[in-house]
Amino acid sequence: MEFPMHDNDLSAIVEADRAHVWHHMFQHAALDTRDPRIIVEGKGMLVWDQNGREFLDAVSGGVWTVNVGYGRERIANAVRDQILKMNYFAGSAGTVPGARFAEILTSKTPGLTRMYYCNSGSEANEKAFKMIRQIAHQRYGGRKTKILFRERDYHGTTIGTLSACGQKQRAEHYGPFAPDFVEVPHCLEYRKQWDVENYGLRAAEAIEEVILREGPDTVGALCLEPVTAGGGVITPPSGYWEKVQEICRTYDILLHIDEVVCGMGRTGEWFGYQNFGIEPDFVTTAKGVASGYAAIAVMLTTEEVFSMFRDAPEDPLGYFRDISTFGGCTAGPAAAIENVAIIEEEGLLANSKAMGARLKSGLEALMDKHPLIGDVRGLGLYAGAELVADRATREPLSEKLVGAVVADCDRQGVIIGATNRSVPGFNNTLCFSPALIADEGDIDRILDAVDTALEKVAAEV
Repeated sequence: MEFPMHDNDLSAIVEADRAHVWHHMFQHAALDTRDPRIIVEGKGMLVWDQNGREFLDAVSGGVWTVNVGYGRERIANAVRDQILKMNYFAGSAGTVPGARFAEILTSKTPGLTRMYYCNSGSEANEKAFKMIRQIAHQRYGGRKTKILFRERDYHGTTIGTLSACGQKQRAEHYGPFAPDFVEVPHCLEYRKQWDVENYGLRAAEAIEEVILREGPDTVGALCLEPVTAGGGVITPPSGYWEKVQEICRTYDILLHIDEVVCGMGRTGEWFGYQNFGIEPDFVTTAKGVASGYAAIAVMLTTEEVFSMFRDAPEDPLGYFRDISTFGGCTAGPAAAIENVAIIEEEGLLANSKAMGARLKSGLEALMDKHPLIGDVRGLGLYAGAELVADRATREPLSEKLVGAVVADCDRQGVIIGATNRSVPGFNNTLCFSPALIADEGDIDRILDAVDTALEKVAAEV
């Protein structure tokens, strides 16, 4: 595709951005010596910046979001048609696309029958936390208020979700935090805490140890990512999830699965937890729900949880007293309906599995070639390569050199990601999450860029 703009066409936009836009996760002092990047167009797997440079996007919009790729006219048309007819009404009433999408999505999640609309993953997780706390007060006399979260997992940007943040650098400087959030150990076998044969079982038992230490009658829920995302793309060891489910049932603890990243086909199933045969009480998801064509997030739960709020009419405060203003926008569910249809019609779940296998095997081949790669992990089109300075000692590669790999891929026209100021000493994993439409050529181009970048950076170690 030929990009239609010349270098100077967007100079005013660049200056307006520099003067007024506060970018996410970015130290703006860097813009004293260079221009901000403005992404002006996207089509399929490709995006173009203000200078007409073309990039293959291997991170789906930078944060694992644009699952069906750029330039989907049918989604744009569905949003346009819907907002002209009815753009918004508060969530205290229903809307046509809201009801339709709830029916569609719950059909993909057996056992999860109720859906609460909001507009970000952080907010969706906050809703679940509030429900868990309300259940503790209404059913357990205020005892089961503690929410367990896992080291290296991430659940959002609010003070509440940062209270459940397993990435210390993300939470630094934002305390004090809400009480009764308790951390459990991570399950990354490459950075193992125990020298045992069945690591998955041992990592799950470590959660049980925390529950027993805190007191099972004080713990209301366990909140985990099915595959840890920004903490290093950590796929759980064999046997882990089955034991976690058993522990939650033993101690009457609600299981909350944060699918903000993994949901909507990223792992090759509609939701990441479906790879492991578990039955959660809450599922939250956001990024891929509408592939970034409109803002939408949802919290799914069971009829049993829903009935805890519905069946308390004698208590004037017994219902869920919450609102999400922009959870009432109709653009989100309108876009999400078309997003699901595209995933189904184009077989993108199967493609995620097939291209994910190609990506992972390609990274493993690069690991054989480059000593800088210590471990490769992933599930579906969701992969990570942990970089090390010394494979024998597993000393992490410095964040500066990891950044140099990302920068060299960018120079080659391929945008990849990396763990970034999240886990002290371990911001050393390259992250890949190309759109579910990726083909063999796209995967090979990503791998070729990483290969070239590692060759260059290896000389600096």
